[in-house]
Amino acid sequence: MHDARDPLRGPLGRLTRARRLLDEAERVLVLTGAGISAESGVPTFRDEMEGLWSRFRPEELATPQAFARDPRLVWAWYEWRREQLRTCRPNAAHRALARRLAAAPEGRRLYTQNVDGLHDRAHDELACPDGDAEGARPRPLHGDIFRVRCSRCAWHDRGLDPVDASAVDTLPRCPRCEALVRPAVVWFGEALDPEVLEGAVEHAQNADACLVVGTSAVVQPAASLPRIVLQAGGAVVEVNPQPTPLSSMATVRIAGAAGAVLPELLD
Repeated sequence: MHDARDPLRGPLGRLTRARRLLDEAERVLVLTGAGISAESGVPTFRDEMEGLWSRFRPEELATPQAFARDPRLVWAWYEWRREQLRTCRPNAAHRALARRLAAAPEGRRLYTQNVDGLHDRAHDELACPDGDAEGARPRPLHGDIFRVRCSRCAWHDRGLDPVDASAVDTLPRCPRCEALVRPAVVWFGEALDPEVLEGAVEHAQNADACLVVGTSAVVQPAASLPRIVLQAGGAVVEVNPQPTPLSSMATVRIAGAAGAVLPELLD
């Protein structure tokens, strides 16, 4: 067991080394997963299938085919999920990342596997004059449940208002082409937004450091991003209470909850 007083291997030494790596890096890629939002009370994708929805599997609802077959049912499920998330708030980890990125956005990018929109809300809460700088705004790899897009054309927008899913006629329609509007999330069988993914890969290839928080490091293609950073000669800092397939490769691994670690690491 590592001694906490060991300046190189103990928790205090790892935190100091990780802070130095991130402070000295000109280009940093941040990747977050479900673990960062768990402290905000966000249920996981499958854990939330309870009550009325327990007879469905996510794979039966989160698909283009399901939406084409019964858009009212799909929207009813998503509005139920959105209602759960409206009561959740960004935690200390979301806020620490938002502060760091808003203060020094140049060369830093945050990509998240989460669709809960909590990174966006933490960003908006800052109301910084430079808050819309290129690197400050989080980039969701799998979409955002509080954004909507047209099922036919390229129109998309923020969609925070509740959706009336009592009938097909009450579902939102595109203001451009009148087609049904859908949640702006990546469904089973769909590819990630190529522009977002290509941007993440390009940044990883040129990053000096990668901060990985609360992700299982198994879901592709996101799981490949820290590995790309390592292959390009950059450092990887992992923050996760549990070991992952990335842990043995990480330059520094800090075992702990994101809400406790990130404010100390980044502020």
